[in-house]
Parts: sequence; C-alpha cells; structure tokens
Amino acid sequence: MKANEVIERILTDSCGDFRLKETCDLIISGSGDTEVKGIVTTFMATVEVILKTIEIGYNMIITHEPTYFTGSDQTGWLNGDKIYNAKKKLIDDNNIVIWRYHDHMHMAKTDRIYDGLLNEIGWKDYLVKGQKYPHCYEIEETTLLDLARFFKKKFSMDVVQYIGNPDMKCKRVGILVGGGSLGLGKEEMPMELMRKMDLDVVVCGEITEWTLCAYVNDAMMLGFNKGMIVLGHERTEEWGMKYMADWLKPLVKGIPVTFISADEPFGYITKFLRKQANKNGTITG
Repeated sequence: MKANEVIERILTDSCGDFRLKETCDLIISGSGDTEVKGIVTTFMATVEVILKTIEIGYNMIITHEPTYFTGSDQTGWLNGDKIYNAKKKLIDDNNIVIWRYHDHMHMAKTDRIYDGLLNEIGWKDYLVKGQKYPHCYEIEETTLLDLARFFKKKFSMDVVQYIGNPDMKCKRVGILVGGGSLGLGKEEMPMELMRKMDLDVVVCGEITEWTLCAYVNDAMMLGFNKGMIVLGHERTEEWGMKYMADWLKPLVKGIPVTFISADEPFGYITKFLRKQANKNGTITG
C-alpha cells in the first residue's frame, strides 16, 4: 500500500467525503507514491522520533504537529539554516514519508485527539451531554490538588502547574487540549466556557498568562471557587496519536503500526537536582 492510499483511508474514516480546501494536512516530506513498510504515529516528528522510526525499519510518520517549526510547515525562511538542513537530510537519506494529520483529526465525526485523551483518563461517562460547549465533565468531587495529582500520575509528568486554592472542592471540569485554551482565535472563549458551564476547574494545554490565568487568579483572590491546571500542549494531545495507532491498524491491514512518544519537551530544575542528589548520595535544594 502506498502512502497516498494510507492517507485517503484515514481521511475517509475520519470525515467521509468531506475534505478541507485549505489545510495543513499535507505530505511534509517524501512522496505519496512510496510503498509503506511501517507506520509511526506521534505528536511531533522530532529528531528522536525520526531516529527511532529508522531504527525499527518503518518509513512513514504520521505527525499531529509541525515538523519544521511553524504552524504551516513553511520552509522558505529556513534557507541556509543548519538545523533545518541536518533534519531534512536525516529524513531524506532514510526515505521517510511524513504526513501531517491535524485539521481533519480535530474535525472528524468525533475529535480524535479528545477521543484518545478520554481513553487514557477514563472520563467518557462523566461527559456533560446536550450542551453547546463540548468537553465539559461532572466528575466525582475531589480537590484541586488531588485532581492535579491525578493528571500528573496519568500523564507521567514531573511538574503540573495550577492556579487556585489546592484544597478547593471541584466537580465540574472543562478540558481544552493543546492550543484550545488559548481561545482558538477568540481570547475570551476559555473564560466564557468557565462562566457559561459553571466550571470549577479548566484543564489546559497551552496558556496565555493575561487571559484565563489572570481570570482564575483574580477569582481565587476574590474568594470564588475557581481553579485551573496546566498540562502543556504535548501532554494533552499526545494521547490522541497513541490511540490512533489502535484504530489505524484495521484500516491498513498488513502494514505494522506503532506509536512513538514525542515526550514532554521541557526539563525541570527540580528533576535535575533530584537526579544529582541520588547520584551523589547527597541532599540538595
């Protein structure tokens, strides 16, 4: 099966006959006529993901986010850039096809990034149904701190940011994955979501510190029962690409499919100091 046929099967399964006229869901490298030997799904085609793909002998990567550092994978500005040239050479020398699957994934019959997230955290039965705003949940009552701990453990995170009283009670929770918590072109959207759905907590991917952060912080200072948890773009969206490896297999029977984590991109000083302390057998702050 060629890469173009793999792509067409995915798009048809996601959106039927519907296709966006303008989209970032394009082949970023390689040829659609390439015979596919194995497929990797991932949040982002980082150099490490590419190296692992080469190591297992696969030749197609389906990535949710860009390969070349901007939202539309434009490369004109990278002329002469050594980092771009080295990454492109690695991809080209190993005949890797990279296809971006973003817009149609979010616009599928159900948003397949959220499908993967819900599969990971097990909240499908908590979904508040019949509302204009999706991805709002009524969970068993807990505290903000324990909810943050839940996500920290589920997503294997070293650090989880939060705003609010850690002991506050929370039951109604909204989730905005990836860049959704930036407002999707409407800065006030996350605050409107919190107000209209009477949410105690919003769980965020990326943030802007003068919008929802400021709103929740002021709410806390005024004594309102409001909080937010920040998990990051990669940690909230990767699970959709992990789940994709499962539903893609029957669409491309005979072609091996596997998920490779792009991993959280950040390091943390506390983690580094803890490792150093363990290595040296000393206590450090």
